[in-house]
Amino acid sequence: MSVRKQAAFSRRNVLKFGAGALGSGAIAIGLGAKSQAVPATNTQQKDTKAKVDKDNLTPDQALKLLMDGNKRFVSRKPQHPHQDWARVQEVAKGQKPFASILSCADSRVPSEILFDQGFGDLFVCRVAGNVVTPEEMGSLEFGAAVLGTKVMMVIGHERCGAVDATLKGAAVPGQIGSLIDAIKPALARTKNLPGDPLANAVKANVQMQVEKLKASPVLAERIAAGQLKVVGAYYDLDAGTVTLV
Repeated sequence: MSVRKQAAFSRRNVLKFGAGALGSGAIAIGLGAKSQAVPATNTQQKDTKAKVDKDNLTPDQALKLLMDGNKRFVSRKPQHPHQDWARVQEVAKGQKPFASILSCADSRVPSEILFDQGFGDLFVCRVAGNVVTPEEMGSLEFGAAVLGTKVMMVIGHERCGAVDATLKGAAVPGQIGSLIDAIKPALARTKNLPGDPLANAVKANVQMQVEKLKASPVLAERIAAGQLKVVGAYYDLDAGTVTLV
């Protein structure tokens, strides 16, 4: 099967999954259908305008929106957009997030806070070590192909416990070892690199996971069409800053 046909086939499967899992409402949102208007106050009207702008973002604009939000967070001037009760009621009818985030499950890395976003803005997958498992891949493919996210970010963080355990070759119980096995190939990329070995390993792991996502036929099709950008990032626990890697 050619790559083009495989991509089309994969995308059809995702759309079928969306229809079965979430019903026609989710697919309507995924295809860009507009939700029924809701009477709005002045505050709600501002939120509605923000939503319309986000619906028409390019991938570069979506990435800038994320990074601008982090700047507000770091400068202690958050706007807390889309966090009122009107927004809760609005997105109860359907979602159209502008960005997908694959982050570590670490409790210190809450995406909506770090990027100063609110309900319905981010499609977030969290797993220790921010690794791309089949389940995470499927979720992120769904976010892009059905929900229409414009940018996808893999974000690792300072002093990541999962990456540290991998570096140390720690013996771990249960299924924790599956996370270490998923991270281990990235360590080969850090040999002879100057600087902090753990920070280097975290960034190398992020880059490896980005490559895995870009290899997905579903995502590659959207990337080639200019509808999606996939990037890697590093979160500094001490400073609160997110930087692209």
